[in-house]
Amino acid sequence: MAEEDYKRVWAECLEVIKDTLGPENRKAYETWFTPIVPLQLEGATLLVQVPSQFFYEWIEEHYIDLLRRVIRMHLGPNAMLKYSIVMDQTIPGDPLVTTLASQPRRSTRNPLSDLPVNLNKDGSRELPNPFVVPGIQKSRVPSQLNANYTLENFVEGDCNRLARSVGYALAEKPGTTSFNPLLLYGGVGLGKTHLANAIGLKTKELDPDKTVLYVTSEQFLAQYAQAGRDGTTGEFIHFYELIDVLIIDDIQFWSNRGHGTQEAFFHIFNHLHRRGSQIIITSDKAPGELQGLEPRLLSRLKWGLAADLQTPDVDTRKRILRQKLQEAGAEMSDDVVEYIAYNINTNVRELEGALISLMAQSSFNRKEITLDLTKQMIDKYVQSSSREVTIDYIQKVVCDYLELPVDCIQQPSRKREIVQARQLSMYFAKRITKSSLAVIGAQCGNKDHATVLHACKQIENLRQTDRYMRSMVEELEKKFSEQ
Repeated sequence: MAEEDYKRVWAECLEVIKDTLGPENRKAYETWFTPIVPLQLEGATLLVQVPSQFFYEWIEEHYIDLLRRVIRMHLGPNAMLKYSIVMDQTIPGDPLVTTLASQPRRSTRNPLSDLPVNLNKDGSRELPNPFVVPGIQKSRVPSQLNANYTLENFVEGDCNRLARSVGYALAEKPGTTSFNPLLLYGGVGLGKTHLANAIGLKTKELDPDKTVLYVTSEQFLAQYAQAGRDGTTGEFIHFYELIDVLIIDDIQFWSNRGHGTQEAFFHIFNHLHRRGSQIIITSDKAPGELQGLEPRLLSRLKWGLAADLQTPDVDTRKRILRQKLQEAGAEMSDDVVEYIAYNINTNVRELEGALISLMAQSSFNRKEITLDLTKQMIDKYVQSSSREVTIDYIQKVVCDYLELPVDCIQQPSRKREIVQARQLSMYFAKRITKSSLAVIGAQCGNKDHATVLHACKQIENLRQTDRYMRSMVEELEKKFSEQ
């Protein structure tokens, strides 16, 4: 058909669309309809070109009814609209073509290794501004990964073993496992940011050609807002659609924030997921506890794996301290390491803070790091009134009092002194902590809740009938009250 025919048809369609949207939606018309280019008209099928996958998804979602009505008005009830999705990286002569109400085909093209960026004037590694004219300035996208956060120095324990194992598997084959997206969640200072960075670094190490980008949720919000002010939202979306491994940190900060930001990320997520890119997200809450996120975005977060990072147990805390000491080239006695590990039990960040404070105090005052100095510093660093008594700490106090190694409680031994230490630990854990009987049993030799109840009754009976046991319980009570 002659060129003027399909151009005329599309021009007439645009007139109707413009009138329908009205003057109040002029910006929406200019953003989503003027970039569309008519290509061909065959019978009742009009082929038009759109600039990106995101562009196609947006108009399909928001203007599908209007487009269908207008096309059928001009070309009859059997009219169809086809899209040719042509982006910068598309192979010339091989556009992605899709029709109304059909699923878009996945692009098999790899993203460009060179992406347009703006470098900050001060040379800092902030998220690059991708909104520059292609060909003017090009360089590889800086990943923004922290080189100090590696899988090698991420100390593994029961609290994070699943998350670390999955992270290593993703680094070897990003986007090809069922763990997409990967949501890492847990409290403050438990290593979410460290692990997310470590996965990105390992991915780059194994495949340097992968485009990996780490960005905080606040950076993403700020960039989206700036793109809205500059009228470059389409370019903003297109930039993120080219990433192979996208890491978004602290997504909980999007709760109850602008609808537009979540809308944009929803489309980015869909595009990346379809093309086999890996998505890694961190949050301080599990997906079901996140408030203020749109339901359809929340549902996407549940597609893959949600792995929680828990508070490290005492053995993991000891290993963390020893690794930090090794990295700092410092030495401390086992007694000092154990005291810190047993008394700082909230998160890794506070554990590192206590260690740094102790090393600084020793250096400035030119004092050797002794157990007495450690006790003085820890008492100042952690307020006794708010210090949590854990099952680990109870086991340590009981075993020190009975002059037994603390790991004896985990052994299946029936020796009288070991059984007594185990029962005392269960007794005080039930009285002092908020842990369930099942949790207490699991941490005291992997016993069931019935065994814990029996141990508590046994100690209470002996306390009332045996003078030696009563004296022992009272002395232990004093130690815990001093805590």
